[in-house]
Amino acid sequence: MSIFKLEAPYQPQGDQPQAIKKLVQGLKKGDRFQTLLGVTGSGKTFTMANVLSFFDQPVLVIAPNKALAAQLYHEYKNFFPHNSVNYFVSYYDYYQPEAYLPITDTYIEKEALINEEIDKLRHQATSALMTRRDVIIVASVSCIYNLGVPLNYFSSSLHLELEQPITRGDLIRQLVKIQFTRTNSDLKRGSFRVRGDVFEILPASGEVISLVELEDQKIKTLALLDPVSRQIKENLKELIIFPPKHFISSEPQREKAIEEIKAELEERLKYFRKNKLYLEAERLERRTKYDLEMLRTIGYCHGIENYSRHLLGKLAGEPPETLLSYFPRKNGQPDFLTIIDESHISLPQLAGMYEGDRSRKEALVQYGWRLPSALDNRPLKFDEFLERIGQTIFTSATPGKFERENSSQIVEQIIRPTGLLDPPIEVRPVFDKKRQRSQVEDVMEELKLIAQNKERAIINVLTKKMAEDLTDFLEKKGFKVNYLHSGVKTLERTKILTEFREGKFDVLVGVNLLREGLDLPEVTLVAILDADREGFLRSETSLIQTMGRTARNIKGKVILYADEITDSIRQAIKETERRRKVQLEYNKKHHITPESIHKTVEELISLD
Repeated sequence: MSIFKLEAPYQPQGDQPQAIKKLVQGLKKGDRFQTLLGVTGSGKTFTMANVLSFFDQPVLVIAPNKALAAQLYHEYKNFFPHNSVNYFVSYYDYYQPEAYLPITDTYIEKEALINEEIDKLRHQATSALMTRRDVIIVASVSCIYNLGVPLNYFSSSLHLELEQPITRGDLIRQLVKIQFTRTNSDLKRGSFRVRGDVFEILPASGEVISLVELEDQKIKTLALLDPVSRQIKENLKELIIFPPKHFISSEPQREKAIEEIKAELEERLKYFRKNKLYLEAERLERRTKYDLEMLRTIGYCHGIENYSRHLLGKLAGEPPETLLSYFPRKNGQPDFLTIIDESHISLPQLAGMYEGDRSRKEALVQYGWRLPSALDNRPLKFDEFLERIGQTIFTSATPGKFERENSSQIVEQIIRPTGLLDPPIEVRPVFDKKRQRSQVEDVMEELKLIAQNKERAIINVLTKKMAEDLTDFLEKKGFKVNYLHSGVKTLERTKILTEFREGKFDVLVGVNLLREGLDLPEVTLVAILDADREGFLRSETSLIQTMGRTARNIKGKVILYADEITDSIRQAIKETERRRKVQLEYNKKHHITPESIHKTVEELISLD
């Protein structure tokens, strides 16, 4: 019997039932890879939710970006309200990685702005994996980056039970040992406060305060407190408090690591001095000795992840421990199901992360900014990633080469439950010589109709600057408009999408974030500017994905602005027409009248 309890106000329709049946059969047979080829708006997430309702393994869902991960998190949370659904993405609102540019002799120090709310959600995810099985983690591709050893994370946690003997001083020391901070003022995540024999602890995973009360050197009370009223929400018999940092090591591990780092430093300094690289030697010695002193005194240092090989006792070149390491294994094999959403873009990202990270770090090592062991603080290689996942289902409207060549079956899901067809496509010139009108002037006429009818439009452009400039231009012309691209902060993206659906503005301008998977049923127009600029953003796959943003509305249409019909445009139109033919025949056979999708506007990420 499944550990996941699916709740939905509707049943599988169209070709969802056959897709569910085939995928479930594939999993039961032990198929390693399968693909769900589902058109936009066909309910791929609902299909996958039904598949999960047949199984009892934890689930990892990987999305290509944070915005889509937020939407999937929200959808799975609604489908499985009684299970643990979690969100795990990069917690940086701003991230400038450490780098060195030898051509200009420019060192760029690591600079990061951590989003505390996302960090909290990350800790909720790993804590859930440590304590239960009915867990779904929706993650971005950053889940293959170094995170720290789960065994250390779990073994460093405090397991407290009623009547457990413990002294006040011991509990204080244990909390400090696992990186909690003592405070006498307001509690923040990762801190605790002591008043007599009463402890108030705010874990990194949430805003509910853990209360521990001692009496006669035993635990008298364990409870969860409301952070505002300080009223007891729930009395407990036992409590697990996880460390506020994922990257944690014990004192013996740190001492051993410090000795190994010193030995590596001496060896590297000999190399630099032998080759008369005195500047590099001075840089490395100064920085490493400072870091060692911080490790020795407080157990932590800025950039501690660069010493992960030594702290974790790994050999040179060994793969890092990532979120995947926190998932269970059975008989040495992964004991969880992986779903890779929009796999045509997620897989290339997963495959390309290692090389990009490696080239940057090699320069840091070569010129004395980091020890060679820093190279082992890295994302997984693609083959290492594949070794760490078990049965996997790819979902995409446009599966890539890997999915097509490696899947035991490709299950098509072309029919939408509401009978909607793929949108009609119109090609217009970038500059209409006959009417002496540019693509921007032309699309503005369409946007006036959108505003009058209280509908929504997406305009897809090629660069972030073009998105911002076009937004400014349209605002000056009186349109209610906003932009969305990778430079927008993570939680701000979800807010923009919610406000767009609510009608606070009519037009959303974007680049590639407005392609895959976004569920925006109010959109009736997708306009793709410069559609004939062949390349990544105007490939057949990209065009089909972008056009799909208006496939959830019966009024939906697509305008491609192009002076020539490229191969990508031709193939995208051909595939769309093939799908429309299948959908029309199905509707005719089953006497279905197409209807727009109606979906309540809700916050994508709840921080409660």
